[in-house]
Amino acid sequence: MIFDVKMIQEVYKTLPEKITKITQVLKRPLTLTEKILYAHLADGEPLKDYKRGEDYVNFSPDRVAMQDATAQMALLQLMNSGRERVAVPSTVHCDHLIQAYKSAKEDLNTAEVTNKEVYDFLSAVSNKFGIGFWKPGAGIIHQVVLENYAFPGGMMIGTDSHTPNAGGLGMIAIGVGGADAVDVMAGMPWELKMPRIIGVKLTGKLSGWASAKDVILKLAGILTVKGGTNAIIEYFGEGVHSLSATGKATICNMGAEVGATTSIFPYDDKSAEYLIATDRKEIADLITLLKPYLQPDKEVEAAPEKYYDRVIEINLSELEPYINGPFTPDAAHPISEFAKVVKEKGYPQVMEVGLIGSCTNSSYEDMSRAASIVKDAKEKGISVKAQFIINPGSEQVRYTAERDGILEEFEEVGATIMANACGPCIGQWKRETENPDRPNSIVTSFNRNFAKRNDGNPNTHAFVASPELVAALTIAGDLCFNPMKDALVNNKGESVKLQEPVGSELPSKGFGVDDLGYIEPVTDGSKIDVSIAPDSQRLQVLKPFAAWDGKDIMGQPLLIKAKGKCTTDHISMAGPWLRFRGHLDNISDNMLIGAVNAFNDKTNSVKNPLTGEYEAVPQLAREFKAKGLGSVVVAEENYGEGSSREHAAMEPRFLNVKAILVKSFARIHETNLKKQGMLALTFVNKDDYEKVREDDRISILGLTDFKPGKNLTVELLHSDGTKDSFEVAQTYNQLQIEWFKAGSALNYMKG
Repeated sequence: MIFDVKMIQEVYKTLPEKITKITQVLKRPLTLTEKILYAHLADGEPLKDYKRGEDYVNFSPDRVAMQDATAQMALLQLMNSGRERVAVPSTVHCDHLIQAYKSAKEDLNTAEVTNKEVYDFLSAVSNKFGIGFWKPGAGIIHQVVLENYAFPGGMMIGTDSHTPNAGGLGMIAIGVGGADAVDVMAGMPWELKMPRIIGVKLTGKLSGWASAKDVILKLAGILTVKGGTNAIIEYFGEGVHSLSATGKATICNMGAEVGATTSIFPYDDKSAEYLIATDRKEIADLITLLKPYLQPDKEVEAAPEKYYDRVIEINLSELEPYINGPFTPDAAHPISEFAKVVKEKGYPQVMEVGLIGSCTNSSYEDMSRAASIVKDAKEKGISVKAQFIINPGSEQVRYTAERDGILEEFEEVGATIMANACGPCIGQWKRETENPDRPNSIVTSFNRNFAKRNDGNPNTHAFVASPELVAALTIAGDLCFNPMKDALVNNKGESVKLQEPVGSELPSKGFGVDDLGYIEPVTDGSKIDVSIAPDSQRLQVLKPFAAWDGKDIMGQPLLIKAKGKCTTDHISMAGPWLRFRGHLDNISDNMLIGAVNAFNDKTNSVKNPLTGEYEAVPQLAREFKAKGLGSVVVAEENYGEGSSREHAAMEPRFLNVKAILVKSFARIHETNLKKQGMLALTFVNKDDYEKVREDDRISILGLTDFKPGKNLTVELLHSDGTKDSFEVAQTYNQLQIEWFKAGSALNYMKG
């Protein structure tokens, strides 16, 4: 089945003319990124050479995708937009609210009962506004999008930070907050700072234990978690053509972990093979004469340094497997050095759980390669030493893998097949451990490994690797095991080695499925009633945020000065809190509870300047709000790294936080703050962070003359009567300033 084929035909019909015109105006060869971005300029947006990293530009994406945790807030905002039907093809995917515990069937049944109110709401709103709805169990949003919606040369946004997964099929796919999604669904242009472009040249060909996952794990070590901020990573070179479409998607998916706006691969024969295998031959046929428009120009590949802002080269033939972690995805370790690192750092060497799945690595190819390792171990009499959990990426993958005997290979060695959902990757894992205070190690094929992310346990050391390496380490039960050189002892006492992974990029018998899990919306949803119970603990009708009062911010107390890494997981935890994603008041009780207070090195413990007592961050914010006070949050680098969840911006706004002042922001989170009418500010001199004291009263001056590019002034009144003042920077353009004045982008849109 091909979804939205008329829209895709229209994109391809106009693409050659658009790119020819772009080339004439820019007067230079084009990268693939530029071709797609400029071809999606919003109506009325001038065609000119926009400055990368500086100019804000309006685009018209082709489609929107939302997952069930972030869709709740997005659709609550859409209901207030005045629209009757979405302006572009849009979908909702139920993948985040299913907790992994016992088995796929039991967990899915539990989720359908536990989340019935939310699922009914999402289904009803989708039906009313013309949004495609993917039921619980249909699969993980990004795998489903890759199989059904992604198309080369297209542009989409999604309310999840791993939306770039679709870049594996040559699509510009960008993670955003719900307010951005509402803009596009409401027919408005979508604004983005023109990104820089990092070119990654791939040479050679993967072999042995090396996989596509290792490309991005290695790159994460090179770029770090913020090295890709405000940049698109474009892969090129002869090495790209040896990678499968799903392998490319894995690489693009984890580009989120280096802060990249998105990542993209050019169209090639592997792309065509995947389109045909997923019943989209019509799209592949349309592209037959369009290939040059879906690849960087030859001059760009010949002299990449002239056209990319930075060029990195990776030789696939020399690439070895990587294991990244713990606690951050950019702690990159080649497997040849990993055992030494484990012992030097004192990481728990016994590997307790191996988990394969997530939107990053849950394709048919991933499953088949990992299963080949398990099959080899079984045939050689090697028993599996650690707990083994598998989450297929979609019902299509699960059905096909079951038909082809792949799931049976896992089950025969004691693995548990969980639901086609995110599960443990996002903390939806009811893990039973005898002693949660004991340090332990797990290895996953996921994307993020922040502290407490997978199982809520700060003592869990989570490492990220390829599915095949996860399988090998799970069999060994030892973090220090290197399957490239180490042997294991089988049930006969023999020393044997595991064979190198083998697998199929695509199923030889084709994909199969009984029920995709898709519900098409009715043609006319005007009669559909969407109701929210006033006493609901899961859903809450949104009330507009207050407009700016026209004054500078004066004498507000410090809420928290956060120390070290402060991701969206620290700001608005997932896991057990996912159930409140549609209820802003309730979920605000998790605001910043994971952030470390710089003054006492504790989480969720901040000083109340009114009493001198220490209390929970949300509790103090609520007390300030009740007394008519605002507050200010101060933090360090890459604040808001990680998920696209706009709750991390809406919660401070709801609890009357006036400004977030940091050393640097992650892209999506900074935009989310602006969308909600918050002040997102950065230190001009990062050393000024040290001037902020626990009992400070903070003023922000210059708002009455708030202009693009103009710094503001922060004044600190210390408890001893002394003062400090310094400049802070802001990146607001005129439209974003109007959002601030109106109280939010949604307020501004409604006029």
